[in-house]
Amino acid sequence: MKNLFVFLLSTFAIVACKTEVKKQNQYEEDVEVRDPERVVDTHKKKMLTTAEAIAYANGFEHWDTVKEIAFTFNVDRDTIHSERSWIWRPKENRVTMTSATDTITYNRTQIDSTNQKADQGFVNDKYWLLAPFNLIWDKASFTSQHQVKAVAPISNKEMQKLTIVYNNEGGYTPGDAYDFYFEGDFIIKEWVFREKNAKEPSLITSWENYDTYNGIKIAKTHKRNQGDWTLHFTNIKVVTK
Repeated sequence: MKNLFVFLLSTFAIVACKTEVKKQNQYEEDVEVRDPERVVDTHKKKMLTTAEAIAYANGFEHWDTVKEIAFTFNVDRDTIHSERSWIWRPKENRVTMTSATDTITYNRTQIDSTNQKADQGFVNDKYWLLAPFNLIWDKASFTSQHQVKAVAPISNKEMQKLTIVYNNEGGYTPGDAYDFYFEGDFIIKEWVFREKNAKEPSLITSWENYDTYNGIKIAKTHKRNQGDWTLHFTNIKVVTK
């Protein structure tokens, strides 16, 4: 997400098809044992890939009932606070953005020069809000690799890691990579963004302060591993049919 993360870092201070089925239910050092019910799609009765298991652990099965989702995306860096608010009607592809200087409503099937910048912001902010769901939505656009034992970069705790690398074509930020760190509950605890699949991290943050809205589990707070920088969500509302 090169342009989007650069945009955030400069203005706010800050998307398969290889997926792999997790074959190992637990490992000795894991403090949380994999819950079999979390890795089976109860509707289709099939085993899930690791990416799918993360999405379903965050309530993906409820997404089809979502009529509208609203949220405010905030970044606090040192003493600077920035925010923008969104209302998204996914079934209609309609988005409304409200910032300190502007309000714009557009349809995501009709992107042009008048709304492209707003849509770039929406894609970025929505990715932070619902990254676990993007592991299903974007599955045709990335390759993935699951590692059973890995050391999380902030806590230094041994966890599991799912790495996804986006294709080099399409989207606003082709070629970027993400490392998701999680335990046996498949809830993301930390992640790493690596621009253009670079070896060194471009951004590392926590995933914390989870809450559930009509079945959709959302991490409301992300703290950077260095410096006084926090990204957080407020005014979250999930309307279902």
